[in-house]
Amino acid sequence: MISANLYQTYKQTLQKIADVKYASAVLQWDQETYIPAKGGEIRGRQIATLSEIAHEQFTSEKFGSLLQELLSKDGLSADEKRNVELSWYDYNKSKQLPSDFVRRMSEAVNKSFYAWIEARKQNKFAVFQDPLHEIIELKKQETDLLGYDKHPYDALMNDYDRGLNTTTTDALFASLKPRLAEVLQKIKNKPQVDDHFLHQHFDKDQQWKMGVEMLRLMHFNFEAGRQDISEHPFTTNFSSQDVRVTTRIDENDFSNMLWSCIHEGGHALYEQGLPAAQYGLPLGEYCSLSIHESQSRLWENCVGRGLHFWKHNYKLLQEYFPQQLQPISVERFYKGINKVTSSLIRTEADELTYHFHVMIRYEIEKQLIEGSIASKDIPARWNELYKQYLGVTVPDDKTGCLQDVHWSHGSFGYFATYSIGSLYATQLYATISKQHVSIETALEEGNNRPVLEWLQQHIYQYGRYYNSGELCRKATGQELNSDFFINYVNDKFSAIYEI
Repeated sequence: MISANLYQTYKQTLQKIADVKYASAVLQWDQETYIPAKGGEIRGRQIATLSEIAHEQFTSEKFGSLLQELLSKDGLSADEKRNVELSWYDYNKSKQLPSDFVRRMSEAVNKSFYAWIEARKQNKFAVFQDPLHEIIELKKQETDLLGYDKHPYDALMNDYDRGLNTTTTDALFASLKPRLAEVLQKIKNKPQVDDHFLHQHFDKDQQWKMGVEMLRLMHFNFEAGRQDISEHPFTTNFSSQDVRVTTRIDENDFSNMLWSCIHEGGHALYEQGLPAAQYGLPLGEYCSLSIHESQSRLWENCVGRGLHFWKHNYKLLQEYFPQQLQPISVERFYKGINKVTSSLIRTEADELTYHFHVMIRYEIEKQLIEGSIASKDIPARWNELYKQYLGVTVPDDKTGCLQDVHWSHGSFGYFATYSIGSLYATQLYATISKQHVSIETALEEGNNRPVLEWLQQHIYQYGRYYNSGELCRKATGQELNSDFFINYVNDKFSAIYEI
């Protein structure tokens, strides 16, 4: 039998490490929201120091011995055993990265982030090129340190969704691409829907108030979170009781604020729903970024771009913007927010062309990590793929290869989870609809709780207990199946475009 004190020691150790990590996360959140212009350099040092401390504590021989002792004895509950197993996996993976490497990466990310901000201001990729090159070189070193079987990029993908690799993703995208193209071709042969009313002047302050109200409608708990403005919308958390979302506002494009709020709100509901009692432990963390993205995409697309949701909530938007939206019917609004057209900006893309944005980034990242292109080649490669995949000409760097914050954060291996998350989202939503036959009626009555409560029961409560595939099978009864997504978009856009 195992001593309860031994597990308690393990728990306390991880929670202290979590305290350090979340202290760093607070500094990072402030860095992207309120930090004074001159504070960046020292802030980078502070974050790097905390990252190094947390890594050293987690990879210490003392903690490793504790994990081995716990694994060798009986008496743990199922949850306790799973926590220790996952920590042992994390420990061995983290041991492969020296503490000085972790610090160098953190310092490079800080420099890269501010270079990205300045590059966007100047609309000039060259400002970002050298700091990004440093990140890419460090990422290549990371793949060697972590190890991989087939492609170096696999080592980075595994960080965001355990077991995800290029072989699986290449096959998935190869299957998805022609079916998406088929739906898109049908739409191109039909008259385009009208969305001009989304591009009038929408007052910034009114948009902000509306965004907060939208989060409340989704049951985001403002006593356990807040919203702010940032250059690129994101969600972060310091516990399930403190979850922060950010958004951005364009006074001439209402869609920007609306979808940022709903998308980040979906992420935030997941974080707020994780077990508070498991703070600092694996079962208090999200399953994977593919599952995380499924939550944001489910709320953004399946719910937020659905007609049933707006039959109740559209009158709220009309109250905030009577001059712009009062003449527009809910049916016309619904069609407008689901307009399908090739575009430059991923975060503003429709549900169909969105995946081509993701595939472009995925291909570029693979090539950067394998060394077939370098950072200096990014603008030309980016523009070439946008012309090839989406038929659009990229006019400048800001609306092109500088639009996403992820590379400045060192987040290589992440982008495929956006598409995979979208596939999970439609499969989860189809299951919710099947199990709750009155879900459409509930949404039309302004009741989102059946959706939230199903997700709490089938997704949130498990933390990292299951991997993505296991959680999908448990929640839906099936492996991930892209047919759910194709059926969903066929049904939805056939009605919108009268195909």
